[in-house]
Amino acid sequence: MINQIQIETPRLILKSITPKLIHELFNTKTKEEIKSYFGFDDNGFEHYRDMHEKGMETHRISIFLFLLVDRQTNLPIGECGFHTWAASHNRAEVFYNMRDENAKRKGLMTEALEAVLKFGFTELKLHRVEALIADGNEPSKRLLLRYGFSKEGTMREDYVVNGINEDSDCYSLLKWEWEKNQA
Repeated sequence: MINQIQIETPRLILKSITPKLIHELFNTKTKEEIKSYFGFDDNGFEHYRDMHEKGMETHRISIFLFLLVDRQTNLPIGECGFHTWAASHNRAEVFYNMRDENAKRKGLMTEALEAVLKFGFTELKLHRVEALIADGNEPSKRLLLRYGFSKEGTMREDYVVNGINEDSDCYSLLKWEWEKNQA
């Protein structure tokens, strides 16, 4: 298996997931082994299979994410990381997803995002992290504001959700702002 980066927080283990690892898993493991590794249902499996088959990076854009594993149960409960990572421009879009309903509203994503931002700014050498969220997504808005993100504006009809184009609010955090918040 490809060497993974592992970050531990008080309640989580963050295991790095890269395009190379996704390809290795889909080339060497069964569907059930892959679902177990990620903690996926069939929809999650199909999403990652599409990434494997259709591509998830170009010569300029890639992804770097972490599988969030509950330290008590050792089960995957979500993901947090960067997509649309443009290393040549030192920027990426952060995303997060808590798949386990029982893990929501317990501060786990707050814990994960802190570690992921630190990794992004220090190890990936990011200068800018962006986040796009639906206007009414108050939990995401609170999470981003907690880490010093600033709202830049609204991207009109930016995402398709259930066949409908919806707006996204764009937030960003610059490295110097993150460093200031660490002090």
